Amino acid sequence: MLALIGIVAVFAAVIGGYLLENGNPWVLLQPAEMLIVIGAAAGTILIANPPHLIRKMLTGACDTFRAPPHSRKSLLLHLRMLFEVFSFVQRAGIMALENDVDAPQNSQIFSRYQGFLRDHDTRAFICDSLRMMVIGATTPHELDQLMDLDIDVQRRGRMAPVAALHAVADALPGLGIVAAVLGVVITMGAIGGAPETVGQKVAAALVGTFLGILLCYGVVGPVAARLENLSEQRTQFLQVMRVAICSFVRGASPILAVEYARRSIPVESRPSFVELEVTIRRDARIPVAQKPADGTHRAESGENVQSVEPTTAQSH
Repeated sequence: MLALIGIVAVFAAVIGGYLLENGNPWVLLQPAEMLIVIGAAAGTILIANPPHLIRKMLTGACDTFRAPPHSRKSLLLHLRMLFEVFSFVQRAGIMALENDVDAPQNSQIFSRYQGFLRDHDTRAFICDSLRMMVIGATTPHELDQLMDLDIDVQRRGRMAPVAALHAVADALPGLGIVAAVLGVVITMGAIGGAPETVGQKVAAALVGTFLGILLCYGVVGPVAARLENLSEQRTQFLQVMRVAICSFVRGASPILAVEYARRSIPVESRPSFVELEVTIRRDARIPVAQKPADGTHRAESGENVQSVEPTTAQSH
């Protein structure tokens, strides 16, 4: 919403100032100049970028007009979800989590978090990392490196449309000059005609330069910058998830692991310790540890974990 308000403010300020100087608004309506600038910009996008990147540019541009996906509330929900996962693993053993990570939509834990299930990238990032714990194919240090690699690859993928949009923004002033030069060519052909006609053609030529510069610095450039900020927020969110999982794998208790993660959140978005504690005490649900016929659940390591009744997290 702020991005939309900002673009409206840009056009309102520019056109409003023009009108205050008694400018004729109809002079700015030059379809030929708009066709040259906008059409040429669209052509450069098609030349420079593969189809999947163009789709990412369009999707990212639309995302800039939506609310950020990971707010303070979203962070709290994901930290609570990880607390439930860690507590369940602590009670039932890591092998009990196998079905949850293989089919999160059927999980007693993950199925309660529809936002997590809809977010394919986050779901894959967390479930794939937990799956490495389940199969026991990695050490804590290796898991940390693996998650860091995944975050870096995702970040580079998100930055590709940002770079493409910046390239378009850089090209727009030049395309505006192209439109202006073509307008001057037309104007030179009208030399000797009525002064009013020549003046109109000069004005039309200058509108091309105006349009290119306005779109560059007032629309496309800011949209690219906002998309870059959203990408960094996404990277930071994944880093928070990484800190929580790696802390638990290294031996931290569930509450300490999510506290490590909370401390890694930037201050302006970080929920307080009290907020985290309240949401865990009030809303966390730890599934019952399934037990075989002898009344205990035997983890792969041979540890016996007594079955527990469903409960909320009452103490940490």
